[in-house]
Amino acid sequence: MAGAKRRKAKGSKPTVQAAIGIIGGSGLYSMEGLTDVREIRVKTPFGDPSDALVLGTLEGKRVAFLARHARGHRILPSEINYRANIYAMKSLSVERIISVSAVGSLLEDLRPGEFLVPDQFFDRTKHRIATFFRDGLVAHVAFDKPTCGEVSSVLADASVHCGVKVHRRGTYVCIEGPQFSTLAEAHVHRQLRFDVIGMTNVTEAKLAREAEICYATIAMITDYDCWHPEHESVTASQIIATLNQNAENAQRVLREAVRAMPTTRDCKCGAALKHALVTDLKLVPLATKKRLAAIIGKYIS
Repeated sequence: MAGAKRRKAKGSKPTVQAAIGIIGGSGLYSMEGLTDVREIRVKTPFGDPSDALVLGTLEGKRVAFLARHARGHRILPSEINYRANIYAMKSLSVERIISVSAVGSLLEDLRPGEFLVPDQFFDRTKHRIATFFRDGLVAHVAFDKPTCGEVSSVLADASVHCGVKVHRRGTYVCIEGPQFSTLAEAHVHRQLRFDVIGMTNVTEAKLAREAEICYATIAMITDYDCWHPEHESVTASQIIATLNQNAENAQRVLREAVRAMPTTRDCKCGAALKHALVTDLKLVPLATKKRLAAIIGKYIS
């Protein structure tokens, strides 16, 4: 992708569209196998996304790839412009987002090197904006099932197809970071029966739901956090070593998932705002309507 062309694009009027978005986390900063590749810098009402979006064709489908922490891993979890990242995907007409993330395991039988496709999140972040709605427009989306069941099933099946050990459900507890957990926190998380721990995905999931985009996660287990007696401390170097070992698996699973992804959506994600917009739309400031045009356009036209 070194020779990819760059093209400017406005958030609400994309030049190039993609049906599937892939957000790569720690260890996944590019997407192998893309053809007809180009890079675009998407401008959004919420600022710049983490990096240029790389658009291309993968398994016959148009895909948009974004490095969550930027290539070279330059952005902390709390520094990520989550709203810009999701809005950029929406502006390119992305309907499904596949997230790839590094996580720590809170259970003995969730081993480093294995994948988990979470069906629940628990939010322990403190300093993030996790909604598009404010400035005169209120919305309350349903979030009892925070991931898309259809996309999650595709990801789990793709892992099995590729021979990667996968766990089909579990709870991902999202902490602020960037520090790893204390031993006391790890024990509490285990007592609360959480399965894996990470620093990014719940914020993305909330915004994706508001944007009516399906969202699901491949959680790549890299370590046992700090609770395990044989793994008493977690270091970034250990995590990166495991990530590098799993990078090929992640790429293969993504390619298979994109290939197997249905063309049409039969889930409810695409109508998440149908009964969620509370404010009388006649009272919503014009500037707010304009800023959120890519998200609420079909409800205000």
